[in-house]
Amino acid sequence: MAFQKAVKGTALIGGGAIATVFGLSQFSQYRNKHGALVQVQAAEGAPVRKDHLPSREQQIQALQSGGEFDVLVIGGGATGCGCALDAATRGLKTALLERDDFSSGTSSRSTKLIHGGVRYLQKAIMKLDFEQYRMVKEALEERAHLLKSAPHLSAPLPIMLPIYKWWQLPYYWVGIKLYDLVAGSQCLKSSYVLTKARALELFPMLRRDKLVGAIVYYDGQHNDARMNLAIALTAARYGAATANYTEVRQLLKGTGTDGRQRVCGVRCRDVLTGKEFDVRAKCVINATGPFTDSVRKMDDEEVPNICQPSAGVHIVMPGYYSPDNMGLLDPATSDGRVIFFLPWEKMTIAGTTDSPTDVTSHPIPTEEDINFILSEVRNYLGADVEVRRGDVLAAWSGIRPLVTNPDSKDTQSISRNHVVTVSDSGLITIAGGKWTTYRAMARDTIDAAIQEHKLQAGSCQTMGLQLEGAQDWSPTLYIRLVQDYGLESEVAQHLASTYGDKAFEVAKIAQVTGKRWPIVGKRLVSEFPYIEAEVVYGVKEYARTAVDIISRRTRLAFLNVQAAEEALPRVVDIMAKELSWCEQKKKEQLEAAKTFLYYEMGYKVKTDQLTDSSEISLVPSDIERYKKRFHMFDKDKKGFITILDVQRVLQSISVQMDENTLHEILNEVDLNKNGQVELNEFLQLMSAIQKGRVSGSRLAVLMKSAEENLRRRQAIPVDRSGGGL
Repeated sequence: MAFQKAVKGTALIGGGAIATVFGLSQFSQYRNKHGALVQVQAAEGAPVRKDHLPSREQQIQALQSGGEFDVLVIGGGATGCGCALDAATRGLKTALLERDDFSSGTSSRSTKLIHGGVRYLQKAIMKLDFEQYRMVKEALEERAHLLKSAPHLSAPLPIMLPIYKWWQLPYYWVGIKLYDLVAGSQCLKSSYVLTKARALELFPMLRRDKLVGAIVYYDGQHNDARMNLAIALTAARYGAATANYTEVRQLLKGTGTDGRQRVCGVRCRDVLTGKEFDVRAKCVINATGPFTDSVRKMDDEEVPNICQPSAGVHIVMPGYYSPDNMGLLDPATSDGRVIFFLPWEKMTIAGTTDSPTDVTSHPIPTEEDINFILSEVRNYLGADVEVRRGDVLAAWSGIRPLVTNPDSKDTQSISRNHVVTVSDSGLITIAGGKWTTYRAMARDTIDAAIQEHKLQAGSCQTMGLQLEGAQDWSPTLYIRLVQDYGLESEVAQHLASTYGDKAFEVAKIAQVTGKRWPIVGKRLVSEFPYIEAEVVYGVKEYARTAVDIISRRTRLAFLNVQAAEEALPRVVDIMAKELSWCEQKKKEQLEAAKTFLYYEMGYKVKTDQLTDSSEISLVPSDIERYKKRFHMFDKDKKGFITILDVQRVLQSISVQMDENTLHEILNEVDLNKNGQVELNEFLQLMSAIQKGRVSGSRLAVLMKSAEENLRRRQAIPVDRSGGGL
């Protein structure tokens, strides 16, 4: 089969013939195998957007109904959900199957940017690459659409390029101005140059030494997993039968009118019940991202690979590492990659791009990956800002499904343009592309499906279409939530920016706190605005596992793995009530979620900072000081402390803390999980804290505070403790 990259629209590959498909407002047009121009007139009448969102059980019933769908999409990422939405809004009977949860893969592990690609424009100019230029231009147009389609989930973000050499100032200024120029009327805001003083005023953490100035340009930022879910929910409201946790086991084939074997559906399995069933469809679309080739090989085992995965590693750090509304871009790191340093959800994300990988499942972020990012961050922050390893609150790695020739090894030279292929059996595959252009990718894919399978449908309807929650959203919506329901302002702002106009549905089911204020909205963890009602609402949004809630319905796992683990028991209890889980099921969900945090969200790397016994490198005076602190709790000289020891000391200084909280605090340091903290474990903790490899240890802070409190009490005589002369 021939392989071609898209130049205008998308290259269609099928039986060696190439056709270019354009989605226009009144009709779709393409060239057939003989080169003749064919037009498909738009169908009259548009599908109605439903107020009622079908339950997952109803969606499964629709899939099992036995009827034939026009389009069946495999894959519930941004591209797959975009294809389902595009097809449904054209009036096609549509199904979508995802073997895990919506946005469980690449689409939830991005850099959170909606961008055209500054570095791609640079390559387009330097190499006179017209294809790269077209890709950037299309992405900038789609960037504007995406920001308008879900304004509650996205917003423009200024990004700073610090300049440390005078010659770089005109060089980067010209490049960024060209970026604005290519965007044309869709330019978010015009870029501008900053003096050194002004740059430091806006980004005070920046390294001052040799700083010449800075350039600021604008791209978009979004909550990627929630955006993906909004696309899926919008498709469902337009009638698409969308089902997560539904795995495709094999492609069904039958004899077509031309006598050839054609794909006519799939054999799938409901992962939650184990039940297998067939779903028939005129057209099957493969939109599985990094797993593109595995589905293609279900159709033809001999087909060559077209997807070469590339990994991007990201870490999350406290919000004080960056300004609230200013990102930073390093276009050329020490190894030639790009690194972003961005504020997101009141935290700071630092991430790299384009690391070649051989795996399609999401790799575990390594200590080497994290240390590389931290070293690059240190290069750009001032000497007065200590970049500590212990401030890494979460870490993840996402696979980017780049399209390439199988012989190519250099992923950095590959365009993220998308390719639509059509196999001899009629399987449509959409591969490559980027988050920002999901809508254009879906449009081109459905155009290809209409052409190949002669479906009766009109032109693309998704330009200007508002996604779930956007229709009645406004920037001041959160004020009504505070006034009408008695929610905390921070919680109300979070609900409005996450659910849009659907935030009222969450507020209605929020529990009464029993306090004077807030009236409703019990938090899952104290330091984040996620409330228990979101777990209940998440089940209505097709969440079926604890991981769905902590990572994609809320973003807790991506922001702080320890906070996510702390919230897990309550999340599981609420879901158990909603989904009628037994005690065994609850235990399984709790363990599965902890495993997810441990391996996929960086908890393993975080805990590894305490497990290496060789890391105790304290000077003798420090060891003696910390031993005294430890023995203040270990009065009986047992060599370890338990919850009872901590409770005794806290009572002596009139501090109360519930037993569950104390258990959590000790468990953070209890490496061998025997219910007690031994002296060696405590010394490892203090050594790691001194090196900056661990921060925010509640036990360390608690013991230091208790020690200081006891000293003050001992130092003040009883007869003078009340003051006086």
